[in-house]
Amino acid sequence: MPHRQMKESTEQHFISKKPLHNSMNQQTTIQEVANCKTQETQLEKTQNSVPQVNSRGKRRARGRVKALKGDSFMHTETGVDGNKQSSLSIMVPRKESQNGFYQNSTNSQASGRALSFPRRPGYGQMGVKCIVKANHFLAELPDKDLNHYDVTITPEVSSKSVNKAIIAQLVKLYRESDLGMRFPAYDGKKSLYTAGLLPFTSKEFNIKLDDEDDGMGGVRKGKEFKVAIKFVARADLHHLREFLSGRRSDTPQEALKVLDVVLRELSSQRYYPVGRSFYSPNLRRPQRLGDGLESWCGFYQSIRPTQMGLSLNIDMSSTAFIEPLPVVDFVAQLLKKDVLSRPLSDADRIKIKKALRGVKVEVTHRGSVRRKYRVSGLTTQPTRELRFPVDDQSNMKSVIEYFQEMYGFTIKHTHLPCLQVGNQKKANYLPMEACKIVEGQRYTKRLNERQITALLKVTCQRPKDQETDILQTVHHNAYDQDPYAKEFGLDISDKLASVEARVLPAPWLKYHDTGKEKNCLPQVGQWNMMNKKMINGSTVNHWACINFSRGVQESTARGFCQELAQMCQISGMEFNPEPVIPVYSARPEQVEKALKHVYNAAMNKLKGQELELLVAILPDNNGSLYGDLKRICETDLGLISQCCLTKHVFKISKQYLANVSLKINVKMGGRNTVLLDAVSWRIPLVSDIPTIIFGADVTHPETGEDSSPSIAAVVASQDWPEVTKYAGLVCAQAHRQELIQDLYKTWHDPVRGTVAGGMIRELLISFRKATGQKPMRIIFYRFMIVEVLMIDLQSFGLSIHL
Repeated sequence: MPHRQMKESTEQHFISKKPLHNSMNQQTTIQEVANCKTQETQLEKTQNSVPQVNSRGKRRARGRVKALKGDSFMHTETGVDGNKQSSLSIMVPRKESQNGFYQNSTNSQASGRALSFPRRPGYGQMGVKCIVKANHFLAELPDKDLNHYDVTITPEVSSKSVNKAIIAQLVKLYRESDLGMRFPAYDGKKSLYTAGLLPFTSKEFNIKLDDEDDGMGGVRKGKEFKVAIKFVARADLHHLREFLSGRRSDTPQEALKVLDVVLRELSSQRYYPVGRSFYSPNLRRPQRLGDGLESWCGFYQSIRPTQMGLSLNIDMSSTAFIEPLPVVDFVAQLLKKDVLSRPLSDADRIKIKKALRGVKVEVTHRGSVRRKYRVSGLTTQPTRELRFPVDDQSNMKSVIEYFQEMYGFTIKHTHLPCLQVGNQKKANYLPMEACKIVEGQRYTKRLNERQITALLKVTCQRPKDQETDILQTVHHNAYDQDPYAKEFGLDISDKLASVEARVLPAPWLKYHDTGKEKNCLPQVGQWNMMNKKMINGSTVNHWACINFSRGVQESTARGFCQELAQMCQISGMEFNPEPVIPVYSARPEQVEKALKHVYNAAMNKLKGQELELLVAILPDNNGSLYGDLKRICETDLGLISQCCLTKHVFKISKQYLANVSLKINVKMGGRNTVLLDAVSWRIPLVSDIPTIIFGADVTHPETGEDSSPSIAAVVASQDWPEVTKYAGLVCAQAHRQELIQDLYKTWHDPVRGTVAGGMIRELLISFRKATGQKPMRIIFYRFMIVEVLMIDLQSFGLSIHL
C-alpha cells in the first residue's frame, strides 16, 4: 500500500414505566402519551443535556440551574388504599445502593439504634383487579457451586473484545485438559466464573492469538500473552436464596453479577454489545436514518431478584449505526449529490473527513483478503495527483500506478481524494472506491433533527408490538440451548411473567369555580379543557415574539400571537394582548445575536421592568436551533420561552392553542388543576401534616462518551396541601457517578464554622418561603431504584433547623 512519511504533530420495564408529565396535551390518552409525544417534548428530551427548568421574573445565575415553578398531573398513589399508619418508621435503602441517601452505614449507627427495613403494612385493595404481562422471564436458581477466579493478562490489554478473544483461545486449547472440561464465563476484564472448581487454584497459560487485524491498520501477528488465573472465592448462592425468600435484606450483588455474566456470554458473541444492550441487523430489518446512518434493533437484558423469584428482564431498544456501505456510496448519501461525476469542494472534503474520521473500513480490491483499517484523515489532493517515494533515492510513484501494478486494480474515479489510514508518522493511502465501511459500528455523534425524528418513529411501539418483539428476541436467543446457561444450571422460562395488578380509580380534578365545569373525572386517562378554567391562572404583562421561520410573514406571526393571547385569557390567565415590541424576524444562524437584540430592545422600552415571556416561532426542521435558543434563554438571559413550530402557525387549531396556553401558565408559575382530594384534605400521609415530596434521579452520558459529566436532578413540592408545584435543582457531577454528590454537604467557613448546605437544604428553605411553614413529613422518591424514604418528623419528635 502506498504511504508517505509525515512530520510528528502534537432498563426499562414496559409494565412499570416512569410517570409521564404532558401538560401540553391533556386530551391525549395515556397509551398515546407513552408512544407518540409532541415534537417539542421530543426535542426537549433529545436536544437538551440539562432538563428544562422554569423560573419567573428573575435572572438566573450561571452554573446550577433552578426551576422555581412547575405543575404536575400525577395522582398520588401513596396510601390511596387506606393503609395509614399512626406513626411511620424510617425506610432506608440498602447500603449497596448508591442512591444519594446515605454513603455508608455510619449514619444509622450515629443515631444510637440500628435502622432496618420495616414490614410492609399491608396490600392494596382498591381498584379493579387484573392480570398483566411484564417483560420478565422467570429463572430457576442453579443448584451448583459458582466460583470466582481472578484473571491477569500480560501485556495488559484495554479492549474487552481482545481480552475475550484471548480467553476464548485459552478455553479452546485447554478445556479438555487443564480446565477439567469446565466451560467458564468471562466478563472481559478481571473476573472469570465457573460452575464447579477448576483442577487448580492458580495457574499460568501462554496464549498465542491467530493473525487478525486490530482495526488500526496493524496486525497482531501471533502475539503472545501470559494469562494468570487464580481462585478468589465461591459465590454465595445461599445468600441469594435467603434474599429471594425475604429472610435477608441486603442484595447479594456478587451472586447476581455471576449469573448476569453467564447469560451475557453467548449474546456478546452473537451480537454487537453496546453498554448493557446487544444489537444486530438480524433482529429486525434496519431502517435508514439518512446521511449514511441506519437504526438497528437491539435488546437490554439483566438478571434481577423479584418478589416472584429470580427473573430475566428483557426490553427492546434501538440506536444508530453507520450503514455498512461502500465508502463512495456513503459519501454520496452524506453530501446528497452524485460524487462520481462532480468534483468535491473544500467544504465537501471537510464534511467527509469529519464523518469518516475514526471509522473502520475494509479493503475490497484484494479478493478474499479483507484487511481492516481505521480512517485517520482525507487527502487534500485528488487521487490522480497523489505520489509517494518508493525508495531512499526519492523515486516517486503515483497511487494509480501502485494499485495497478501491485493488485491489478484500476482506479476509475481519480478525481476523488484518498482515505488516510494509519498513525500520524506513517499515513497510508486508500482509494475510496476500494473501501467498504465495516459492519457493526455504532454512531456516537449527535443526530440531526431528521435523524432523531426517524429514530423515534422506529422506536415508537404499542405494547402489543413490543410484546411480540420481546418474545421473538427470547425465541431467537434460545436460552434453553445456551451452552453457558446449561453449564451453570440456569433455566429461563420462555413466557412473559404474569403479574397481579389493579386499575386504580381516577382522581377527581379541581378547576376554577368561574368555569362551567368546576370538577372533572378523567375517563380512560384522558380529559380536555372545554368549559374549564385554570385553577390558578398566571399573569403575563410583558412579552415578545421572535420569528426564525423564513416562510412566516410578520402579519401571519402577529395574527398567531393574537390568537394565542386570546386563548390564554379564555383559559383563565391575565395575558396582555399586545407585545412589548413588534414581532422580530431573524435567521436561525444568528440565534444568539437575535435573542439578545429582542431582550435588550424590550428591556429598554420597559424601563426597568422585566420581560416575562418570549414566544419563538421555529422552522419545522430546525436542527440545533431549539437547543441553542433554550440554552441562551435559560442560562444567559434568564428568560422563559415558548417555542411553536411553523406548521402550527399556518394551521391554527383551538386545541393546539389551549395546549400551549397550559404550558405557558405552568412556566409562568400558575397551576392548571389540582387534585380535589388535596384541596379537601383527604390524601393519606400528605394532607394531615405539612408534607414535602422529593424526587431525585441521575442521568448519565450515553455509552461511549467518556468525558461528559453525569447530571443529578432533585425536585421537591413547593405547596401544601396541593403538592402540585415543584421546584428543581440540577447540577453536574463526576462522570457516571450514581451517588448524588451535592444532596447534602458541609464545609468550613472561617467566620461561621461548619456550614451545612446542599440541594436538600435549598429545597427545604424554598418550601418554607413558599408555604410559610417547615415540613413535618418528608417523602423521598429515588427514581430507578425501587426504594422510598419516608420520615414522619412529628412521630419522632423531630424538627428541621434551617
